[in-house]
Amino acid sequence: MNTHTQIDPQTENKRLSFLRQFIGRPMDQHFSPVAKWLNGVLLLIDEGAMEVEYHVREDMCNPMGTLHGGIAATILDDIVGTMVYALGREFGFTSVNLNCDFLNPAVVGDVLVAKSEVIRAGKNIVHVEGRLVNAHGRIVAKCTSNLIQTGFKLPLVPGQ
Repeated sequence: MNTHTQIDPQTENKRLSFLRQFIGRPMDQHFSPVAKWLNGVLLLIDEGAMEVEYHVREDMCNPMGTLHGGIAATILDDIVGTMVYALGREFGFTSVNLNCDFLNPAVVGDVLVAKSEVIRAGKNIVHVEGRLVNAHGRIVAKCTSNLIQTGFKLPLVPGQ
């Protein structure tokens, strides 16, 4: 009996497969310029869930030396958007809104994990949540967002 799982090329989510090759690697080679700058390390990517580790750098901080709220929001927006991309839909999605709460500070050198999940995936609108958590499990920031389908047809993988 063959115990290897066969992947049907007709139903395989090529975008998810493409992103999985980056697990454990810095995202400095990512197709998103923002993700390159943030330079997180992809920890997990599944249909509807994603985790990325980030190191807080000085150029991510405000004058008080804490993670800038705009950067926290950027991290959350980037991870939920990439996660929706990994759903493998034919067309791209873009954020309609991003509602963020900033709950605890993070400082240079802190290691944060951004976690996102799909709450509801409709045909045209995907509702998601994201959390940015420190090493002690404290929530630094969290968000909810709705992404809407665009008319931009996505390639199976970037560069195609």
